[in-house]
Amino acid sequence: MDSPAKSRVERGTAFAMAMGMLVTALSATLIGLQAQLVRVEVEVARGVPSFELVGLAEASVRESRVRVKAALAQMGVDLSEYRIIVNLAPADVKKTGSAFDLAIALATLAALEIVPEASFAETLLVGELSLAGSVQFVRGALPLLLGARQRGIKKAIVPAYNEAEAGLVSGIDVRVVALLEDLVAGLRGEQSIAPAKPGWNKEERAPPLDDLSEVRGQLHARRALEIAAAGGHNLLMVGSPGAGKTMLARRLPTVLPPLSVDEALEVMAIHSVGGLLPPECPLSFTPPFRAPHHSISEAGLVGGGDPRPGEVSIAHRGVLFLDELPEFRRAALEALRQPLEDGVVTISRAYGTATFPARPLLVAAMNPCPCGYHADGTDRCTCTVDRIRSYRGRISGPLLDRIDVQVALPPVHVSALAPSRPGESSAAVATRVAAAREIQLDRMERGETTAPTNATIRPAEAARVSASSAEGLSLLTSAAARYGLSARAYGKVLRVARTIADLEGKTAVSRDHVSEAIQLRLLDRFHTRPSAGRPMASTP
Repeated sequence: MDSPAKSRVERGTAFAMAMGMLVTALSATLIGLQAQLVRVEVEVARGVPSFELVGLAEASVRESRVRVKAALAQMGVDLSEYRIIVNLAPADVKKTGSAFDLAIALATLAALEIVPEASFAETLLVGELSLAGSVQFVRGALPLLLGARQRGIKKAIVPAYNEAEAGLVSGIDVRVVALLEDLVAGLRGEQSIAPAKPGWNKEERAPPLDDLSEVRGQLHARRALEIAAAGGHNLLMVGSPGAGKTMLARRLPTVLPPLSVDEALEVMAIHSVGGLLPPECPLSFTPPFRAPHHSISEAGLVGGGDPRPGEVSIAHRGVLFLDELPEFRRAALEALRQPLEDGVVTISRAYGTATFPARPLLVAAMNPCPCGYHADGTDRCTCTVDRIRSYRGRISGPLLDRIDVQVALPPVHVSALAPSRPGESSAAVATRVAAAREIQLDRMERGETTAPTNATIRPAEAARVSASSAEGLSLLTSAAARYGLSARAYGKVLRVARTIADLEGKTAVSRDHVSEAIQLRLLDRFHTRPSAGRPMASTP
């Protein structure tokens, strides 16, 4: 090499050393359930000590500077002589959470030539660091890995605390680490990095602790529960305290079909984003059951925050039980209207939108009046007309319109509580429910409908597959005119009638099916108008 050329190379090398070394690592952030890949660019150069982080990062991400510096110091890496700049790209996507710590730390070590950059090239790096250098649990590891696999990423490194989730994802080589120091040794070829255990520890569906056989009386309500489970219909139960509303609702999951593998993964991904998965979590095929307290906020019920899923999404493909329905905040209940109709929750923020699935079976329970004893056949109710009207008015008409099955529960007579032969078990009811669900699934596979349950099929599909006889349609038309059913309620009655026919294994919807569906829509006692000007002690 001639002298002028050599001189230019030397000057270029010196300039590069002064400017520092740039290393890129790969991480990801979640927008709803969708994984957004993030390039973590780290430049390290000698100069005035500083650690800057840019790229639309929230507070928990910006705080990674402190965690990374402390973790590296535990390994004997002193950053006091360096100017460090971290850029999270793309810069117009908001970054949330603490999962970027691992990528920032490794890119910094590579810039200092402690680990080779090629050792983690095209590898998803997810993990939070403690000040001592341990790799901590992160929320959303499962959807992050699923998103990385979808985008062609072949390798990933996650915390050992997330191994149960990581083992569920096939098609990607996932390694787990507990200490940053061990990871560095592994990347330098000094030791191996443990792979995540493949597959899952399948949770066996044990016999339910709560069984329908324990329910005494309430045959009408048990029938409504079975129909709701068979067609995925939302259910409202109105009755006096002690009538069995909560007892019935808590036994609904015992008659629902188990989740498929894809459904279980979808539910588990939502719970992972919500930080609800324990470290040693098997893949559960049992539909989730959520029963939030009536003091829950709107964000807690439908989702919000950074954002995170609300109870309506956490209960996806399971049961969302709202006990004491009128006691919930009006804004929170009204926020349920769109998810109940569309099956998704879209949370809008200044930096974008996040979407969570929200298709639970809603079960609500309430008293007929503030004291709870209106129309129970006794003189215990002391509520005035205005109090009853105000109490019932807490539930808006549009929300009630979205509840397919509405039943009144009379008080259980003491004689029904005496020891006797147990009622029908959950297993027997679950068998009929599974058979009805299979009929609905067959219709979808044949292209007759676009949804696996009658409750979620489109209006045109409902009119076609639920077409009844002339007598049935005439009965429904008369009921709609007499009780003022909306077009939505009309369609829901048809869907419930279709489910009743499916439970009986009938191809056609008969007049009897329509008649029962209408009865399950009308709450005679609940809608009874009290006489004006006096307290109510019994049904007028």
